[in-house]
Amino acid sequence: MQLPHITFGWTDVLDVVLTAYVVYVVLLLIRGTRAVQILQGIALLLVLRLIAQGLHLWTMLSIFNGLLIASGVAIPVVFQPELRRALALLGTGEFIEGRGAHHGAGTDGEVAGIVGRAAAHFARGAIGAIIVIERATGLEEYVESGRVLDARISYELLLTLFAPKTPLHDGAVIVRRDRIVAAGCFLPLSEATVDRRIGTRHRAALGLTEQTDAIVLLVSEETGDIEIARAGRLTLVGKGAEDATSALLAAMAPASTAPNVSFIDRVRMLWGRADGAADRFGKTQLRP
Repeated sequence: MQLPHITFGWTDVLDVVLTAYVVYVVLLLIRGTRAVQILQGIALLLVLRLIAQGLHLWTMLSIFNGLLIASGVAIPVVFQPELRRALALLGTGEFIEGRGAHHGAGTDGEVAGIVGRAAAHFARGAIGAIIVIERATGLEEYVESGRVLDARISYELLLTLFAPKTPLHDGAVIVRRDRIVAAGCFLPLSEATVDRRIGTRHRAALGLTEQTDAIVLLVSEETGDIEIARAGRLTLVGKGAEDATSALLAAMAPASTAPNVSFIDRVRMLWGRADGAADRFGKTQLRP
């Protein structure tokens, strides 16, 4: 009997390497999230199905088959928000190009300086604030949840919007290029497993940056600390205006010049963390 001729070329090697890399990236993305529990549940169903088939437990086999089919149908629904945002971001070319090309260095510097000065003022008075800087991913759905302003950004306007006991104080301000497009906006809270001591503003900043490429500067009302959220991670900066401005400029820099941005952070932003996705079947927005 003649064995079939098998060829193995460089394209096969490339196929194996790329497949392994994709699997590796996906595993890194879901590590430490509730998505791991979902995969564990599906794996357990597969094992139980094989056992039932081996023992000829036909009724149980039918039940496990039905559960696996239901799981296959439910997964796209459970992860629908993340998949939708990833596809939308791919359509803008952000996955290939990196940061939004429509943001010039001059605009970024001006915005970072104004926001940095305002953040230092809020830090001195322990005034809570959350300022969102839009990048390539549009934030229109969050703009519509607040009060539309469309005003040129200024130090005085930011201080007015976040003045204590004002109607828009507790919401988020969204900045697009050099304009404040809305204030008092609702943001999605992060459903990742985080320190319970983290406040609602921090969870809102993490939640938005897990799902978009926005940059969020927030000031804690309790401690006066200034932090910057990007790609689902919080970074503590100094309480001075120069420190906040420098940190913002570094976060707003193109990917090619930002050493603290990893490929995994970019993919995590595209995918949107899977944390808690099994608990939501539609879009939920909460006030920061």
